[in-house]
Amino acid sequence: MPVHAADLDTGGLKDPLPDTLSWQGVTLYGTIDVGYAYQNHGVPTGGSFPQILEYNIWNAKNASKTISTPAADALSRTNIGLTIAEDIGAGWQAVGKAATDFNPLSGELADGPASLLRNFGVPLANQTANGDSNRAGQAFNGEVFAGVSNSSYGTLTVGRQRSFQYEAFDEYDPQGLSYAFGIIGYSASFSGSGDTEAARWNDSVKYTYQYGPLHAGAMYSNGGPDTGIFGQAYGFDVGGDYRGFAVDAVYQKESDVVSASAASATTLRAVISDNESWSVQGKYTYEFGDGFKDGATAAKLTFYGGYENISFANPDKNPADLIGETTVGGYVISAVTLNPYQTDKVLQLAWTGAKVELPSGWSFTGAYYHVEQNAFLGTVSKPAAGTIQTAANASGSYNDGSFVIDYRFNKHFDVYAGVNYSALDGGLSSGYLNNNQTTVATGVRLKF
Repeated sequence: MPVHAADLDTGGLKDPLPDTLSWQGVTLYGTIDVGYAYQNHGVPTGGSFPQILEYNIWNAKNASKTISTPAADALSRTNIGLTIAEDIGAGWQAVGKAATDFNPLSGELADGPASLLRNFGVPLANQTANGDSNRAGQAFNGEVFAGVSNSSYGTLTVGRQRSFQYEAFDEYDPQGLSYAFGIIGYSASFSGSGDTEAARWNDSVKYTYQYGPLHAGAMYSNGGPDTGIFGQAYGFDVGGDYRGFAVDAVYQKESDVVSASAASATTLRAVISDNESWSVQGKYTYEFGDGFKDGATAAKLTFYGGYENISFANPDKNPADLIGETTVGGYVISAVTLNPYQTDKVLQLAWTGAKVELPSGWSFTGAYYHVEQNAFLGTVSKPAAGTIQTAANASGSYNDGSFVIDYRFNKHFDVYAGVNYSALDGGLSSGYLNNNQTTVATGVRLKF
């Protein structure tokens, strides 16, 4: 979205861009984030892989090389889009959004399934960055929706929209959904109640309502072909803010969700599951006076924290019935995994962090993320030779710590540098070439 932050004390440096690029209620916005990265255990960049680089050991079974490379999107997604907010009378507005993400190094649209297919048959140690995603080469692989809004009656929108958990993470992740510096931003599976293809809901209806400091919302999708959810999905959010405190609670239930891998050079294998998640997250922001100079913003200190519980179960629908169907982006499912969860698989995510923002434009952010997996019964493939041999359905854990320094010259341009360390053990590390990774990344970011 367009940046609306208060002016920073930048020593008289003139901001070359207007606050927004708007005309008749339509606003053009975008972000370009490019830089450089080093990893001790990494994978070469993938042109269509939405995260560009496998910045985190989570799901990076192929991470084995020392990587030093031009990179992108370490702090923010590169994207371009339009928002609409047009008065239509009697206190109502027509609202909408259309956005897409792309690779600024290659110009390719973000397309996770394509990155999987490109690596089919390639030995694990020789692969380029790849992974499943809800962004699958669509013209608008971000969000695209339209609706109406009224300050007294709320907002109703229809289309391809972010899940409530995705929106909550955007507010409560200390690293701001960064790809390189935190698991929440790197893997949209947590936004999708366990699977990335469900982080954005196609064919969805969303209603949100604000009453003073309180807000609530409900969301529904009937799913179907060409989406990441073949059954129905619904979600609820309730929250509020008061004197620097903010909190949200989210519940989501999704049926017949797709998690994809390559079955051939042109088709996908799917694990189909029923997913359920609930979460609580909050933050507290303290402002230090009115700033150090007249007209300058105050220094701020924000503390973040939260917890999410996700369960995976076998679907009521026979997964074999989905062979021949198409998932998000129109990719064909030619194989399925039967009975992946004879007992429920449970993931528990907890996170905390803090951010200091100074009137001079400097900010400093530290964050810690932890995931626990239970032991469960289900279909488990034997890990390949040369990889970590722990069974995938064994209990396991994940830890991730990061620190980022950022300097904003003005509302539209900043530079940053940061480091992230992530590690897996137990069942979460099954089939991996390495179970840990250190990433150091720096870059420049332009927002308009």
